[in-house]
Amino acid sequence: MKIKVIVTLKNGVLDPQGKAIQQTLNGMGFANVENVRQGKFFDININEKDETKAKSKVEEMCKKLLANLVIEDFKIL
Repeated sequence: MKIKVIVTLKNGVLDPQGKAIQQTLNGMGFANVENVRQGKFFDININEKDETKAKSKVEEMCKKLLANLVIEDFKIL
């Protein structure tokens, strides 16, 4: 089963990479871009038939390794 995870910085946490991307886009003529937040995307293949169990295991992975819960949020899709 394939599970997708998106990890993003929490609101209020500074995102220097997102700011650099936004400034570069503005410099390229995309002046209407007001803000960019960057994150991480994981596409995880897990050997599990039950979707609830699979998502539970991936949530455990996020909490233990994939996301820094102090500054990041994650969403399992």
